[in-house]
Amino acid sequence: MKIRVTHQKITLVLQLILLAEALFALWGRQWFVAFLSSLIIIITFFPLALERRFRIYIPPELQLLAIAFVFASLFLGEIHGYYTRFWWWDIALHTTSGFLLGIVGFLLVHIMNEAERIDVHMKPGFVAFFAFLFALGVGALWEIFEFAMDQLAGMNMQKAMLGDPSGLTDTMWDLIVDAIGALIISILGWRYLKLAHNKSFLERWIANFVARNPRFFEK
Repeated sequence: MKIRVTHQKITLVLQLILLAEALFALWGRQWFVAFLSSLIIIITFFPLALERRFRIYIPPELQLLAIAFVFASLFLGEIHGYYTRFWWWDIALHTTSGFLLGIVGFLLVHIMNEAERIDVHMKPGFVAFFAFLFALGVGALWEIFEFAMDQLAGMNMQKAMLGDPSGLTDTMWDLIVDAIGALIISILGWRYLKLAHNKSFLERWIANFVARNPRFFEK
C-alpha cells in the first residue's frame, strides 16, 4: 500500500508539471507544445484506465516506470530538447523501452501459456524468446514511425547529424540498446519460470502480478 501511495504522489507531481507546461504554452501561443503536453497527461492515465477497464492489477513500480518513461521521452526529450543536450538520453530511453516492452511481451505470452481456455503450453525458453522478439519488433516499428515522420513531416526524430545525415547510426544504436534491454528482461523472465524464485526486481514484479491476477493463471 505504501509503495502504491508513493507511486500516486510521484505521478501527480509529474501531471502537475505537465499541466503547468501546457498552460504556459497556451499563454505563449506555442500550440504544438500545449498539444503534446496535454497528450502526455492523457497517456499518464492509461495504466489506471487499463486496471479499471479490464480489472488487471499492474504493479505500481511498473506503472511508475511507464509514466516516467513517457515523461522523459516526450516531455523532457522532445519538448525540452534533452535528446540534443545529452548524447546519452536517447540511448538510456531506448534501453528502458527494451525493458518495458520485454516485460509486456513476457507477461502476454505467460498469460496465454497459463490460461485454461487457451490450449497451449510453451517451455520457459520460448516464453523468454517471444518476449525478446516482441520488444525488438515494437522497437523496429517505432524506428519506421520515426523515419516516416522525418520524411513526411520534416522532423528530426532519427537525430540526423553532420556525420550521418541519414540517421542510420542513430537507428542502429536504438535497435541495439532495445535488444540489450529486451535480452536482460528475457533472461530474468526465463530464470523466474525455470528456477521458480524471485530474487530480481522483475521476478518479484512477475510473482506479484501473478498473485494479484489469479484469473489469468487457471491451469
